[in-house]
This record gives sequence, structure tokens and C-alpha cells, in this order.
Amino acid sequence: MRAKMKDTPYLLFLLVMPALGFIYKLLNANPRDPVILSTHIDTMIPFIPVFILPYIIWYAFILGYLIYFWYKDISVYLKTLSVIVIGELVCFVIYFYFQTTVPRPDVSGDGILTNLVRMIYSHDQPYNAFPSIHVLTTFAILLGNINIRNKHLFHSVFVPVIGSLIIISTLFVKQHYILDMFGSMFLTSFIYGIVFELYELKVAEKSNTVYLKE
Repeated sequence: MRAKMKDTPYLLFLLVMPALGFIYKLLNANPRDPVILSTHIDTMIPFIPVFILPYIIWYAFILGYLIYFWYKDISVYLKTLSVIVIGELVCFVIYFYFQTTVPRPDVSGDGILTNLVRMIYSHDQPYNAFPSIHVLTTFAILLGNINIRNKHLFHSVFVPVIGSLIIISTLFVKQHYILDMFGSMFLTSFIYGIVFELYELKVAEKSNTVYLKE
């Protein structure tokens, strides 16, 4: 752990997360003729309150694994954080020019799960759903985790399982539609390809270049 002390300043980059959250709140507060992107499949997906648990776990999942990436591989940490930041900035531009909404179901009862759903609904207005930031950031962690070498089996299993539950939870708690989910995964994959794959390719090409002096 002492060897990681030199990388501690890189953790300050995580301060960009609350800044992004603030921008999201600004864009989420003012509805402007939002569009509903519901499909026939969406109408068949039931509202299941228990999925609010993985939906809420998302907050700790993203921060926890960004710190884990920092500990294991500073390069993967910086690249994954870059994918998230670039992806969210793209989402903000889309939200500004193309606002969508997801009508919410009536939530009745006084159970813990329904109260949690009402809490999330009260803190997050039903706008700016396409693409889903919940899905975008979760999928970025899933892709980043693939690049972590020598990780414990726990992380190899936990990340895809919990990540998948978080992603589908957005549908079952009626925070997003199918198109929101797939739009986010496509956007994340595209940015990931540039940040992880294309960048690595360019670095490899430069390292293999031989300069001859006449």
C-alpha cells in the first residue's frame, strides 16, 4: 500500500463525479416537451419494487470500483473514469437538445421497498432518460474490470452479476426504457473503444517505431 501513496493525488479526479451530478440536476429540473421512447417490450416489463435495491447499490458500486481500479491499475482507473466523464458529457448534450421522459407507475403501500422507490422518485425527476447514466457508468465499470489483471475471483464474478442487476433494475423500477439501456451501452462501447483500444494501438505503434540516423 505504501507504494500506492505516489498515486494518491489521482484520487482527486473523483471530484469530477459530484460536478457531473450537479450538471445533471440542472438539466433534470426543467422539462421541455419531453419525448416518450416506450416500445411494446417496455409495456410488457412489470414494475418490481425489489429491484430498487440494485438500483440504489449503484452509488456505492461505481465509486467503490473506481477506487478499486485505482488500487489495482492506475491506467485502467484513469481510462475508465475518462469513459464515464466523456460519456456523461455526451449525455448532457443529448439531454439539452433531446429530452425524454418515463411516466412512473403509482406506488402504493408502506413497505421498505416502496418507500425506497418513492425516495428515488422524489430525488430524481422523470426526465433526461436517454441515454441512461445509470447504465452508462455501470457498463463502463464492467468493461474496465475486464482489463484488471490478477484480480480475485470474487471481482470476476461480482462485477458482471451486480452490474447486470443494476442495468436491468432501471427497467423494473420504471426509471428507463429499453432504448435508454441499449443507447447507453452503445455509447459506452464506442467511447471505450477509443479510450482503451484505439489509444493503446497508437501507443503500441509509437513504441515499435525505429528511428534511423544517417
